[in-house]
This record gives sequence, C-alpha cells and structure tokens, in this order.
Amino acid sequence: MENQAQKQGCSSTTSATCKTAELDAPLHTIGFEFDDLSPSSVSGHLFVTPKCCQPFKVLHGGVSALISEALASIGAYLACGMKRVAGIHLSIDHMKSVQLGDLVLAQATPLSSGRTIQVWEVRLWKGDASSMKSEYLISSARVTLVCNLPVPNHLKDASQPFRKYAKL
Repeated sequence: MENQAQKQGCSSTTSATCKTAELDAPLHTIGFEFDDLSPSSVSGHLFVTPKCCQPFKVLHGGVSALISEALASIGAYLACGMKRVAGIHLSIDHMKSVQLGDLVLAQATPLSSGRTIQVWEVRLWKGDASSMKSEYLISSARVTLVCNLPVPNHLKDASQPFRKYAKL
C-alpha cells in the first residue's frame, strides 16, 4: 500500500512537506510542516487554511489539540529511544485566536522526561510570515505520556522516518 509520502512524490527529497507526510499523516493533511525534531524540542508551523478553521474562519481548537498531542508524542518517542509512547492526558488553554491565512508556530519541550512517564509543554503562537518570529501566544498545552512501551513486531520499522529526519 502506498503511503502519504509516496503519493506526494517524496521518495528522495527532504522538504518540510515531505518530512511531515512521512512522519504524521493527520498533521500533513491539515498542512502542518515540521521544522525541527529532537529529543529536547519538536517544532513546526502551519498556515491557517479552510481545512483547519471552524465556521467563523478562525483556527479550530481541535486542530491546536491535534498539533499539541502530535508534537509531544513525537518528542517523547525520540526522548525514550524510539520505544512506543501513548498519550494519557492532554490539557490545553486557548488564549487568543488566529484567522484564516495567519501563520501558527508550534514548539514542544519536555517538562519531565522520566523513564515511564513524560510531561511535555506545547506552545502555539501567531507568527509573522515574513520573519517566522512569534507575535503572541495563542495556546498552551500540557501532554502526559506513558513511555517505553513494547513495539509490536509488525511496527518495528516505524522508527525509520524519524531516524531519517530527527537530530538524535
């Protein structure tokens, strides 16, 4: 079966779009692009399009939650040596809205990297598209994950795209 990255013609390129297609299909679907991946920080950006807006043309809160859970999960996965992780709690506060066409910057960093439990903070900001600098905080999330779960045999190759793109 052809994966999302292969459909995009991403077999030999490392563009941000192809990177996201290989690493996280739901984030790729909404247009999110990864900028940096490491065990200490996962970041990326999203231009707000109709795919990720609620009816009032602002970023849907569920999209902010999706980004938060995904970035924290990837960070925890990298931090625990690419063992399976599972989110067990997500708490998110929305402070301000962003409009259709705005740039959203996202960064996840660990608050606690224990052997079995990790807690990550994920912050989303409205960004300036010309400078890629943050303007103001739009949401803040805390994600708790259980780590070092066994990886089923049929998923042993799941780490390959992460090994390709992450700074380990």
